[in-house]
Amino acid sequence: MAEKFDNLEEHLEKFIENIRQLGIIVSDFQPSSQTGLNQKLNFMISGLQDIEKCRQQLHEINVPLEVFEYIDQGRNPQLYTKECLERALARNEQVKGKIDTMTKFKSLLISELSKVFPEEMSKYKAIHGEDAPS
Repeated sequence: MAEKFDNLEEHLEKFIENIRQLGIIVSDFQPSSQTGLNQKLNFMISGLQDIEKCRQQLHEINVPLEVFEYIDQGRNPQLYTKECLERALARNEQVKGKIDTMTKFKSLLISELSKVFPEEMSKYKAIHGEDAPS
């Protein structure tokens, strides 16, 4: 997969360089540079065709729109990944805390119910396979 990205990157770099050279030719256009201009335009067309071929190889890649927003804002797109991981870790900690709290609550509830309703809780424990509250 990495070679597909490397191939696309190479074609994009060539295309950008070709556009830069085309801009130089156009900004200082002389009738004698018409053949060079035509050659650069043909290179640009073939470059777009090469990029299109690369795009077809990478059609299954989905990029979140937020990544493009980061790029538009001049931010590093790798920050998006970092922030997503940080949000996932924070959410994971929240959920783990809730699970721990519910586990302790269940244990305390079973313990207290066992004191008040010992017969019913014995049946409950027999059904659920719990010998003692954990």
